[in-house]
Amino acid sequence: KWREQGVEFLQLATTDIFESPDQEKLFEGVKFINRFLPTTSKLSGVPMEGEQVNSGTVYVHCKAGRTRSATLVGCYLMMRNGWSPQEAVEYMRNRRPHILLHTKQWEALRIFHEHHVHT
Repeated sequence: KWREQGVEFLQLATTDIFESPDQEKLFEGVKFINRFLPTTSKLSGVPMEGEQVNSGTVYVHCKAGRTRSATLVGCYLMMRNGWSPQEAVEYMRNRRPHILLHTKQWEALRIFHEHHVHT
């Protein structure tokens, strides 16, 4: 039914709070987000997979929107802006103060930054 409305879905199964999406899932999520960005806003260095939708609208969520979704959005923001993990989290917290990242999520952001962010 969602597909009939033009909604696409990507699930990155991850245990809440005590785990973080693995690096492969995080990059897969960033690639998925990138598919929906207008052509002029697409991330460089991210492979183009699947049909490019270019709608500019992406909704990222998990159960509470505090941990798993924040980790993925943080990875996207780091790639988009060349930010550090701290800068990405500060940006998100200014808009969504209830995000809560634990050691596993911070480590995932740090590793993602090391491997994918070119400043």
